[in-house]
Amino acid sequence: MPVDSNKPVSKLKGSRRRAQTSEEVHSPPMLRFDSDVDMMPPHVRKRLHDLFSQIEKEFETLYAENLALQERLDAQTERVEATHREASSIDNTDNSDISLKPKRSGHDITRQSSAASQISQKIKTTYKASTSKLVSSFRNSSLLFSVVRKFEGHRDGIWEVMVSRANQPGQQVLGTASADHTARIWSIQTQQCLLQYLGHQGSVNSIRFHPDRELALTSSGDHTAHIWGAHVTLPEASKRFGRAVSVDDDVDNSEKEEQPEAESVEQAWEAAILRTPSMELVGHSGVVVAADWMLEGNQVITASWDRTALLFDAETGEQINSLTGHDQELTDVRTHHSQKLVVTSSKDTTFRLWDFRSPSMQVNVCQGHNQPVTSALFAGSDKVVSGSDDRTVKVWDVKNMRSPLAAIRIDSSVNRLSVSSSQSLIAIPHDNRHIRIYDINGNRIGRLPRSNRQGHSKMVTSVAWTEDHPVCNLFSCGFDRKVLGWNINLREKD
Repeated sequence: MPVDSNKPVSKLKGSRRRAQTSEEVHSPPMLRFDSDVDMMPPHVRKRLHDLFSQIEKEFETLYAENLALQERLDAQTERVEATHREASSIDNTDNSDISLKPKRSGHDITRQSSAASQISQKIKTTYKASTSKLVSSFRNSSLLFSVVRKFEGHRDGIWEVMVSRANQPGQQVLGTASADHTARIWSIQTQQCLLQYLGHQGSVNSIRFHPDRELALTSSGDHTAHIWGAHVTLPEASKRFGRAVSVDDDVDNSEKEEQPEAESVEQAWEAAILRTPSMELVGHSGVVVAADWMLEGNQVITASWDRTALLFDAETGEQINSLTGHDQELTDVRTHHSQKLVVTSSKDTTFRLWDFRSPSMQVNVCQGHNQPVTSALFAGSDKVVSGSDDRTVKVWDVKNMRSPLAAIRIDSSVNRLSVSSSQSLIAIPHDNRHIRIYDINGNRIGRLPRSNRQGHSKMVTSVAWTEDHPVCNLFSCGFDRKVLGWNINLREKD
């Protein structure tokens, strides 16, 4: 569409008049072009007018946003002042007048100033104030949490933590896979290691429990996946171990004095050792990074650094199918809890949805990230949640994966995440030791601490929700060689 050379000039002049009447903003000097005496080619002059028009629009947008932020800041300031006045009236003090004077004088000084440097400073101040208010709003609806279990014993970093699916509430056990070449089964109630599996010759990268039977499936850097018996006898905490020791910071001195006695009992407990699998799944030429049970547990699917995923018969160990297509190493594989669906994630920045429900298997490739996808799993019956090294977590609809339903931007790479089926909460473990909690719509719920006292002191590699345990509903593991059991409560503080 042709542009009249006179229109941008008049528009810029009008904008300059509007800015000059403002008490806070001065517009930069505008250039004028005389069409009678102009050596500039027409197309160059047209391009300059277009650019100046765009600059003016951006400046006006920024100025409008600045005014809107200032109005929000003033409203928040009035609320704070009202709060101060109420507190002062209760305490019979006159501090409200003193606290209000600097605020009024600050506004007067700002409105009287018109220098460009002061505009920049005002924008920064407004941004900081609005950000602090936003953070405060999150803190007011804070996440209630406490560390109530602590599991230690591995001699190297832990890659994955998983909770078994028990038929009776409170009877679940905890499984861990470690770089120390072992997998372990733990009692959640007593924090004791009940079973050590020593059958792998390399790092154990994942552990998944059979949906119905007492079997565990592990994958390893030795290029294999193993199926082995995970039958354990749960100790009675009330008879042999006393009350389970909590590592919460709120434990009083009397409880802390009882802890050494419990630790001495822990040392007396000897875990069973298993060295031979009931089934060894062979077929990959690279590290098997993850393995999971298919629906009903009669088949197993594995994911490897050789860029393939293999489907095995769990009873015979026979290879049924090979899933190819990823351009780089796979990082994880997860199955659907009620349908014959599989999702594989890869370093090629994609994850793939494999549909086994029809005779001709269908594949849906999702290209929603720009860095390696480290984790992708099903949420509910119709959603997939993916995490990536690009510092994003995205929620997708299985029926339409062209664009995400929600996108969560964070400040660190994402490791193996978990989704709570009952509360639709996403637990996100990070390289920077944080664990963040979001809901399925991408709203921030809270963040768990990172410290030596409470939380992990090194990278958090995996998290797992459990729905039925009365005490712990979230577990996390990391390269500090420990597993933490958390009690997460979303109720508002009084």
